[in-house]
Amino acid sequence: MNRGASQSPASAGGRRSHWDSALALRLFADRDEPTLTVPEQIAARIGDRILAGTVAPGEHVFEQELATEFRVSRGPVREAIRILEREGLVTVLARRGAMVTELNAQEVREIFEVRIALWELAGRKFVANPDPQVIATMRANLAEMEWLAELDDDDGRYAETAYQFWVLFAREIANRRLSRMLSSLSLQTLRYSKLGMASRERRKRSLEGWREVLRALSQGDADRFVELTSGLMRDSCDEAARRLGESGEKPA
Repeated sequence: MNRGASQSPASAGGRRSHWDSALALRLFADRDEPTLTVPEQIAARIGDRILAGTVAPGEHVFEQELATEFRVSRGPVREAIRILEREGLVTVLARRGAMVTELNAQEVREIFEVRIALWELAGRKFVANPDPQVIATMRANLAEMEWLAELDDDDGRYAETAYQFWVLFAREIANRRLSRMLSSLSLQTLRYSKLGMASRERRKRSLEGWREVLRALSQGDADRFVELTSGLMRDSCDEAARRLGESGEKPA
């Protein structure tokens, strides 16, 4: 199968999970049917551009340009930039203003280290009481991922679909603070995951891992579930770091 394939199984069949509305605004995916303030709406729009690569790493984010685009004063834009900075998507430097956070190998290893440590606690909480609808969503998304894994260039959609799993898991944990932290870390690593899933070979290997994850979850095997999901994160981290170069330089 190649990039010219017309539609994925999910889009062709019109199948959409009941989680779609909750996941539509990735910056606030930990909320149920979020009602956003004006700064949050602006942050969500800019965040989507950053995650899609429309606004490149290192590119400046200018307050006045955004204020003009969104027809607001600079105050809401400034608050939106603070939100993006909190989520690790934007870096604010003295006398240089805001810019999209650069991708580098050191950061990817630091973020994933924290994320994996927290997940080893959270994963067992999730398996103790999984929502059957989450399992059904995983089965549907795996069919989508099988299609995406075969494309020459999936345009980052495989990583986006896998990201939905992490958000769904986090939302079901009976610890609100831990859930928010994991949702935020999953978002911060999404750009790295897209980089790490750029090759067809890498996506197909990941897909096999996710099939095993679903099997462990269906069997209620918490130890195996945590082992497999943590392994998926480590693989994603290692591949992204390799592609960036351990020196932190961008790939050619």
